[in-house]
Amino acid sequence: MPSPDAPSTPPPPTPQERAVQEVLTCFDAYARIRASRDSLLSASRVRPREEERAFDDLQQAISRLRTASRPR
Repeated sequence: MPSPDAPSTPPPPTPQERAVQEVLTCFDAYARIRASRDSLLSASRVRPREEERAFDDLQQAISRLRTASRPR
């Protein structure tokens, strides 16, 4: 029996919560890539292919979120 002072572990995330987190992570990556696209520092610029890959990852994550959100 856990003591009342011990922190309880949160329940594992649902598939929908995991999908939301994935969308947020992919969106953040895509936003960072878009921001660095026009950077003045040539070392921090990204190739168009990297931007496309990040956008594709974001679209796939959104698709998985939609699938996880459908009523069964």
